[in-house]
Amino acid sequence: MSEALLASEAGTGVTAPAPTSGARQFWRRLRTQRAALVAAAVVALLVLVALAAPLLTAIEGQDPSTYHPDLIDSGRGGVPIGSFGGVSAEHWLGVEPQTGRDLFARLVYGARVSLGVALAATLVQVLLGVTIGIAAGLGNRWVDQVLSRATDVIVAMPLMVLSLALMAIVPSGFPRPVLVALVIGLVAWGSTAKIVRAQTITLKELDYVAAARLSGWSTWRIARRELLPGLAAPVITYAALLVPLNITVEAALSFLGVGVKPPTASWGQMLTSADIWYQAAPQYLLLPAGALFVTVLALTVLGDGVRTALDPRAASRLRVGTGKKREGKA
Repeated sequence: MSEALLASEAGTGVTAPAPTSGARQFWRRLRTQRAALVAAAVVALLVLVALAAPLLTAIEGQDPSTYHPDLIDSGRGGVPIGSFGGVSAEHWLGVEPQTGRDLFARLVYGARVSLGVALAATLVQVLLGVTIGIAAGLGNRWVDQVLSRATDVIVAMPLMVLSLALMAIVPSGFPRPVLVALVIGLVAWGSTAKIVRAQTITLKELDYVAAARLSGWSTWRIARRELLPGLAAPVITYAALLVPLNITVEAALSFLGVGVKPPTASWGQMLTSADIWYQAAPQYLLLPAGALFVTVLALTVLGDGVRTALDPRAASRLRVGTGKKREGKA
């Protein structure tokens, strides 16, 4: 509740109720969703694996860039020697066709790139979207029109086509994971800005924001002290759903050859090289594809759980038939 509104209530002798802990309520609601908790555990495990990639590869005794030509059969076109793609005590998940690079090392280092790019791109999208959305919602008619039309242009542009164009003109010496994150964030902030603008227009009509204006607060102070707390729930919810989307975009860009470049390991880049090996060495395709599937699924379920916990009135879109069960119990 606004400090200005609290002051006005104090002047009238009305005691405002103490606000309850929003974080505590959110955690209590989230704990009731078993699927979201399982998804959170999976995401935490993936993040831990990505952070501990150097330690895990050191335990295995391998690294993601060393070639092992003695582990591939040149006479068969570079197929790994041995069963299950060369799985052994030294190479836990086998080796890469043609190069003999360790698949486990490339998979865990690829998690670093894929998750890091997705999180960084989401951060850029949220920062740009929140800033432009609040500016449009609080600005005058001219500012709102200019920013809204610019947002409409960004939303209307095909994400993949624009990303491909930007990736193609940037010098090859620029760090590729950083470039991918910036490109995704800079061309995909429009939806966030539209959501924030709509929420800002709704919030600025509420009593506590009007009280802050009457108290002479500046626009920046109103946005920081009154609007941002009210925008936290929809922004966090949307950001949680953006992360899996950005992972798939990074994978698609790498698959098309304009994303992360070899020898840097990335799940999308691994899929690019694996598309011709699905018969001779199926694990080379299934491992990065399975990692992408599990990560995107876990992040999607977690994002839906966060959305439901922040807004209890919204039913989970991933639950089938629960509404009928609740109606029957009632």
